[in-house]
Amino acid sequence: MAFDGITVAAIVQELQSNLVDGRIAKIAQPEPDELLLTIKTPQGQKRLYISASASLPLIYLTDENKPSPMTAPNFCMLLRKHIGNGRITCISQPKLERIIHLDIEHLDELGDLCKKKLIIEIMGKHSNIIFCDDNGMIIDSIKHVSAQMSSIREVLPGRQYFIPDTMSKQDPLTVDLEAFITILQNKPMPLSKTIYTSFTGISPVVAEEICYLGALDSGISANNLSKDVLTHLYRQFIYYIEDVKSGNFHPTIYYNRNEPKEFSALPLSHYQEYTEKEYDSISKVLATYYSTKNTLTRIHQKSADLRHVVQTSLERNRKKYDLQTKQLKDTENREKYKVYGELINTYGYNLPSGSKELTALNYYTNQEITIPLDPTKTPQENSQKYFGKYNKQKRTYEALTGLIQETADDIQYLESISNSLDIARSEADLAQIKEELIQTGYIRRKYSKKKVKLTSRPMHYISSDGYHMYVGKNNLQNDELTFSFASGNDWWFHAKGAPGSHVIVKTNGDELPDCTFEEAGRLAAYYSKNRGSDKVEIDYVEKKHVKKPNGAKPGFVVYYTNYSLMIDSDISNIKAVQD
Repeated sequence: MAFDGITVAAIVQELQSNLVDGRIAKIAQPEPDELLLTIKTPQGQKRLYISASASLPLIYLTDENKPSPMTAPNFCMLLRKHIGNGRITCISQPKLERIIHLDIEHLDELGDLCKKKLIIEIMGKHSNIIFCDDNGMIIDSIKHVSAQMSSIREVLPGRQYFIPDTMSKQDPLTVDLEAFITILQNKPMPLSKTIYTSFTGISPVVAEEICYLGALDSGISANNLSKDVLTHLYRQFIYYIEDVKSGNFHPTIYYNRNEPKEFSALPLSHYQEYTEKEYDSISKVLATYYSTKNTLTRIHQKSADLRHVVQTSLERNRKKYDLQTKQLKDTENREKYKVYGELINTYGYNLPSGSKELTALNYYTNQEITIPLDPTKTPQENSQKYFGKYNKQKRTYEALTGLIQETADDIQYLESISNSLDIARSEADLAQIKEELIQTGYIRRKYSKKKVKLTSRPMHYISSDGYHMYVGKNNLQNDELTFSFASGNDWWFHAKGAPGSHVIVKTNGDELPDCTFEEAGRLAAYYSKNRGSDKVEIDYVEKKHVKKPNGAKPGFVVYYTNYSLMIDSDISNIKAVQD
């Protein structure tokens, strides 16, 4: 989700309650476009992280510190000179702009009280941190913007600060009904786009939410709506904005399975298909959302080489499987040639020389059939030709039956590796998957003096009844969980007929409650290729009934007596344990 004006309003509210009257104890600039302010308040020490990065501008409270360069940049030195030990008197947001003003009082060299303003603009690639005096004159900024870079506004020392108005947007906090209707009726574009291009601080996601609350299609043209419909939409708009005015925020992250998809300072009821998790702080939402996103992105990038190996092998094996299946289909009529040979031997003794066909009674079906003959060959030679064709196709069938099963097993195994890559959450997980691919011959081992340590461990959950549940992240962990960790009376779960994790529930000798069976089933469904389906079929059985065939690939098991259940893959209410 865009870092919109509503999110900024929630941040401002949080900063007001935490930082006002606090003193700036430390100013650091970890990166060229970042600031980290340490502020001492009556409630304790707080850290304010500010980033003007073009790709990811952010501002939030954090507990984490970041290392600073040995020599502080000029902008950092300037801030230390002017507002080091300064007191934050006010934190505000003009209208619903993506702008935050920090008003700071400090003493100058002569001991006189001075006022300064630190302005944080969260505006995508135009984001900036601007330091001004009490008259709005720019003292300096973390990014300098010259006239050659922008024809709208220069951001340079000595220039007057102002907010550029390039879109002529209206303030959603003050717009009245008449102005709202006039704006929407004059824009021949989709309704949601009309809303977010007409009002300050409204993102496309919020515009969709307002349309949803008004039970209107966000794709219909705004200028085709009647005045009554627009009046109804205005009421929904005002109800939504009223929460912003009153500070009634509900910071929430919306998850698609385990991946954060959106965050919001106010509820997004049109995201019903996602799992929502509410937080008590918008700072926690931003830190959690972006750190998780960054981790997933980094892991996905680092797994690219492994994915390429797996995908290439999968495509090769699928082509091989299709070719082998086609060749096997060509042997379906092999028995016919055997019958032809037998019937020629039986009835061909009185055939005239040069005959092109033989009509005879098939004693297997009691029906007459006509057998094509080579007129240049004797009946015995024709019989031998058909027996030769039969024997060749029989050998092909017997060979292909085994090869097709091997290829199918390879495809199933590679799909399980692909599933392991999908649920990998750390570099240690990737290292273990790479080791597995080396052991199974898909990657050649590179010998080096430095030995790679495999530190990845299975995921650990606790059921609502207090039973410990473990989930393998890859095939090596699946084998270890099932055949080394689990005891005979523990329960084993797996998605039926689909690549996925082994789930082990430790029973401690108890009879498991139904709720624990369901939660373990959900884990098996979630960590399988079928996650996201409405219902997933799960096989479960006591571990003592699960066997591993000799020579089988990692993760492959067999079992013959099992129970089954149909369950969804929602694990949002299952407690995870950080081991």
